[in-house]
Amino acid sequence: MRILTPRKAFFYAVTLSLTSNYINAQDRNITVSQDPKFEQLLNEKRKTNVLNAANEWYKVQIFSGDSEKAKNTLNEFKQEFSDIDGTIVFNTPNYKVWVGNFKTRIEAERNLIDIRKKHKNVLLIKPSKG
Repeated sequence: MRILTPRKAFFYAVTLSLTSNYINAQDRNITVSQDPKFEQLLNEKRKTNVLNAANEWYKVQIFSGDSEKAKNTLNEFKQEFSDIDGTIVFNTPNYKVWVGNFKTRIEAERNLIDIRKKHKNVLLIKPSKG
């Protein structure tokens, strides 16, 4: 193995530092074109994530039964209570209509009183994360 003299080492160090100033790596701009449906899919995923996070909250179940009746019940509910959100959940063998996202049990019980006036068999639930 050869040992460099201090003069050669200094020469190599200066040459390396001067040439490294001129090195440019990948200075180009890249344009990505994506399918417009991608944004729609991303928004649906965000909604799903919100629904999963909402499992910490209380809900009111207003129906449990077949699919058509669940859809009709949800539509009727949305007309009566436009400010409360609702969804249909499939739990074998029934479709369940859950309404509301209430942070506290007290808030859920207050709304339960109003909902019970229009719907007979209502339950206060706190969905599990499963």
